[in-house]
Amino acid sequence: MAMQLILREDVANLGKSGELVNVKPGYGRNYLLPRGMAVVATKGNVSRIAHEKQVAETRAAKARKEAEGHAATLQGVEIVISRPVGEENKLFGSVTARDIAEALAAKGHKVDHKKIALPAPIRTLGKNELTVKLAGGVSATIVVEVTKKE
Repeated sequence: MAMQLILREDVANLGKSGELVNVKPGYGRNYLLPRGMAVVATKGNVSRIAHEKQVAETRAAKARKEAEGHAATLQGVEIVISRPVGEENKLFGSVTARDIAEALAAKGHKVDHKKIALPAPIRTLGKNELTVKLAGGVSATIVVEVTKKE
């Protein structure tokens, strides 16, 4: 006999948040319910979860619209970061996502350093195109030029 539950968060190999799922009673009673990952599927809970899902979708759509506006202003922004160099134009240290976020903030673009897709710190002079990942899958491309500090 299966137990009907509504998932409150995504569960691997079972379903996504807000879905109505059938699970074995022991799995639901001993794992999902105590951890708050699911609630029993009653009429009240079904309507409450449907309302929460609608509110979450509305909030996500609003965040995506704001992110698209921010991406439009951020797209193509060029920043220049000067660093001291040694022999053969090798940088002392490197340019990190935090440095890039500070340079963007100085130009009036507030971006969290965690949202800058920087696979490895920049250790050479020159131009680099980077992606800034904003909310809702929206992204913008910026150009970071690392120059020699005089």
